[in-house]
Amino acid sequence: MGTTTRIVCIRHGESTFNAAHRATGEDPNHRDARLTPRGEGQAKAARGRLRDIPFELVVVSPLTRAIQTASILFDGHPSEPRILVEVLHRECQESSCDVGRAASELAAEFPHLDVGHLPEVWWHADEGAALTFGLPIEPRPLFDRRVAGFREWLRARPEKTIAVVGHGTFFYHLTGTFLENCASIELDLDATPAAA
Repeated sequence: MGTTTRIVCIRHGESTFNAAHRATGEDPNHRDARLTPRGEGQAKAARGRLRDIPFELVVVSPLTRAIQTASILFDGHPSEPRILVEVLHRECQESSCDVGRAASELAAEFPHLDVGHLPEVWWHADEGAALTFGLPIEPRPLFDRRVAGFREWLRARPEKTIAVVGHGTFFYHLTGTFLENCASIELDLDATPAAA
C-alpha cells in the first residue's frame, strides 16, 4: 500500500442548487446541479491557492459541479496532474442535485475526462429507498461505508500529493469539517473525524 504524504480536499464552487436553496430553504429540484457564475468565480479565485502544490493526481466526483470546479482549478496547473473521476466520493444522495447523469452523457460533455470505468448509472438508484422528487435517498449505512471505503482507497494510492474535489456533506464525514464553496482542508488519513 502506498503512503500519501499530502491530500487536499476542495469543495466545489457554488451550484445552482446552493444558490436556490439558500434563497428559499427548499430543494429546487436541480438534478446534477451546475456551477453558477459565482461558483465559477470562486473556483478561479481558489486556483491561485493551489498553484504551488505539486499535485500528481486530482480525484474528482462524477457530479457536474465538481467536474466543472476541478476543470477550472487545475487548468494550466504547473504540475499537470492526472485527473481521475471516482464514484466513491460522490455526494451523499439526499437532495435532487446529488443524483447524477449517465456516464455516456458525462463522456459527451467532458471528452477530456475518462469515465469509461463508470457504470452508466453510478448514483444510488435503489427504488426501495425513501424518495425526494421521485429520486431515491441514499441510506446512511451505505453512505458511511462509502466514506470509509474512500478513505482506504486514498490510503492505497501510490501518489504522494493528491487533490480531491468533491462535496460538503461527504467532506464533513471524511474530515470532520464542513467546507464552504471552494474552501479546502488537508486530510489526515490517520485522524478520526469528529463528524462520525
